[in-house]
Amino acid sequence: MSNIASAFRNGKAFIPFITCGDPDLETTGRLVREMAANGADLIELGIPFSDPTAEGPVIQAANIRALSGGITTDKIFDFVAELRRDVKIPLVFMTYANVVFSYDAERFMARCCETGVSGVILPDLPFEEKDEFSAVCRQYGVDLISLIAPTSADRIAMIAKEAEGFIYIVSSLGVTGVRSQITTDISSIVKVIRENTNVPCAVGFGISNPEQAAKMSQYADGVIVGSAIVKQIAEYGRDAAAPVGEFTAKMKEAIK
Repeated sequence: MSNIASAFRNGKAFIPFITCGDPDLETTGRLVREMAANGADLIELGIPFSDPTAEGPVIQAANIRALSGGITTDKIFDFVAELRRDVKIPLVFMTYANVVFSYDAERFMARCCETGVSGVILPDLPFEEKDEFSAVCRQYGVDLISLIAPTSADRIAMIAKEAEGFIYIVSSLGVTGVRSQITTDISSIVKVIRENTNVPCAVGFGISNPEQAAKMSQYADGVIVGSAIVKQIAEYGRDAAAPVGEFTAKMKEAIK
């Protein structure tokens, strides 16, 4: 449906996540361009929300910083439209169902289509309730990206059969954040996914260093990193683009 598949065409995909407007949109723009230049294959852009239930303290703090700076969904759409003048890799939004509802789902997906956003990840949207959004997503060519968690068990096959864009495998129970160890049997989850769909899958939640990324990429088609990058943005602020670019290059190299 969208161009997300292109992110997975040249080997394993590296997928970084950042929060739009943290610390400001100008910095977000520099970060996106630096990550794209250093090997990011697809970028997840977080639309801040006041109650981000899937996020740990690192990304929660980024949401608060962005919202305190006056970020809005409209400003983010205008920002992405400007980004698209030179950034060609696929972009997806990660946000919460309430953000889409309050903006109006059809208007939201229409603007995604206009600005070249290929997919939407809504971590608080249960699979059984995705029909509330799937029709309008399809209408505007936006992939509604499914999440599969360690607790999905017998639902993995069902979710995989209806997946679009890519499947987000949640590596660990709980909220996002850096983890010293990932103990979930990712290979078993991927096996069931492969039996039910050709849609690529990427592992996220807790991956923070090249060693973890290399290990996860043995099983999945891509690796997602959020908190480790957002921590660097909190540390370096408006000067974060260069260190985040270096980190992106290391992570991409690790999963080749």
